[in-house]
Amino acid sequence: MNQARIRLASVTVAPFVLALAVQLAVLLAVGDRLPDSLATHFDLSGDAGRDPMSRTAALIGTVLLFAGIGALWAVSAFGSPLTARGMRWLTAGGWALNGFLGYGLTATLLANLDATDSSAVHFPPWQLGVATAVALAAGGVGLLLTRFVPDPRTEPTGDDGVSRIDLADGELAGWSRRTGSGALLAVGLLTLLAGVFVAVTVSWRYGPFVFVIGLLALVFASARVSVDRHGLTVDMGALSWPRVRVPLDGVDTASSRRINAVADFGGWGYRIRHNRTGFIMRSGEAIVVRRTDGREFAVTVGDSATAAALLNTLVDRRKRS
Repeated sequence: MNQARIRLASVTVAPFVLALAVQLAVLLAVGDRLPDSLATHFDLSGDAGRDPMSRTAALIGTVLLFAGIGALWAVSAFGSPLTARGMRWLTAGGWALNGFLGYGLTATLLANLDATDSSAVHFPPWQLGVATAVALAAGGVGLLLTRFVPDPRTEPTGDDGVSRIDLADGELAGWSRRTGSGALLAVGLLTLLAGVFVAVTVSWRYGPFVFVIGLLALVFASARVSVDRHGLTVDMGALSWPRVRVPLDGVDTASSRRINAVADFGGWGYRIRHNRTGFIMRSGEAIVVRRTDGREFAVTVGDSATAAALLNTLVDRRKRS
């Protein structure tokens, strides 16, 4: 199993872990305000049914529900013959399902707060509409996250041996591709939500600071990598700033190489190590440029072999001119 499929499977399983953690946190926070028997079944009018559930049974049921469905999604993500598109929709479906279940179960617990008789608990039907909206939003987040995971079928195992691209004299060529970090994107989205939550529940004075941190994380969660007559250029975020460029006259050679973010660079983001720097969004293939001064500059990006081959070709052309 290649690293791309593992990363995609991780994004697929993440919402189940998150939803279960939220449920356990809510149970822990309000457990002393819940009755011994919880109303968990309601009719179309929102009135409680006659089958209450104990708090212990509710806890066990919650764990088994998310763990069981999460296991099914994990098996599908790790071992299924689905196409990349199918995997992405599977992931989005998992996020949507957890959004619906997570909100619905949390709302059910809150409806039972301070209840003395489970049969008197009321669950307004409009809550289902809110749960559906949360599911759609969560599904959109899951689908967005998969955009930062490469196609498992095309993840290379290293340099494919191509070092040059045939270009006729005077022929122009360029290469450009966007890369990103699913981890930073998730952190940014969660921090934005935390900022709104802090502003509403704690203080509007602190909320904007948390919101700005989330916004910055989103800005730097992606980059545009380009190779052209100017050399290798990395434009960070939607504003294309900051920008890092390695000009053609500063390039010795370029290659495609597999990089482990933690083992090779100690983490993600803009990394500085002895005799090497780089924009490390994830583990996987990267274009690695050896500068004329002996230092290396790396950027994790898909189709890096093509980018390296073109950059070598442009460097050779400049040397001949």
